[in-house]
Amino acid sequence: MLATMTPYFPAWTHEWLGSFFLTLQLLLILIGAWFLQLGLRRILKRAGARYDLPMHLVKPTASIARWIIMTTAALLVLGRLGVSGTVLWTAFTGFAAVGAVAFFAAWSVLSNIFCAILIFTSRPFRLGDHVEILDTAEKPGAKGEVVDISLLYVTLRDSTEEHPGAFLQIPNTLVFQRIVRRWKGVPPRQTAVSKAATVSVPDSADA
Repeated sequence: MLATMTPYFPAWTHEWLGSFFLTLQLLLILIGAWFLQLGLRRILKRAGARYDLPMHLVKPTASIARWIIMTTAALLVLGRLGVSGTVLWTAFTGFAAVGAVAFFAAWSVLSNIFCAILIFTSRPFRLGDHVEILDTAEKPGAKGEVVDISLLYVTLRDSTEEHPGAFLQIPNTLVFQRIVRRWKGVPPRQTAVSKAATVSVPDSADA
């Protein structure tokens, strides 16, 4: 196309005519990608309003579509700049593999940090409370006083007789995967003792 249009321009423009057309093509690619993602976002919003789709489904779909369009535009720009498609695909697959490995390696850490934020905001328990982390409501689990809540662990002071004075570090994710039994500010052992005391008082009085 450039060779066919060159004779129609003055000779002094031939040196920079290639750069001009390359810049024009890059601008068209970027502008086209921007208008495409803008139009797609409006279409998704109208579809969500018309068919009463939940916003937590519409927004991620629009974000994914935007990233796909921008990534495609970036690949087209690099291709017009002379970067080989094979090189781009090799680099993309390499970065994707490294990203996937890093994501799965850090998944447990990231999930614990996210659950820590939920613990701080939703307040299922607080420092000083006595809790028991159960697999099921029938089976006993880790029991103790909450002494620390960090980004990775909930630390309990063990209240069982088998390990007096020990500390239990429970990953934050288990708090939302298990049943939590909570005593607010009162140890379970004291509760049981107080109940026994209230039952024994009438007996002593009758005697």
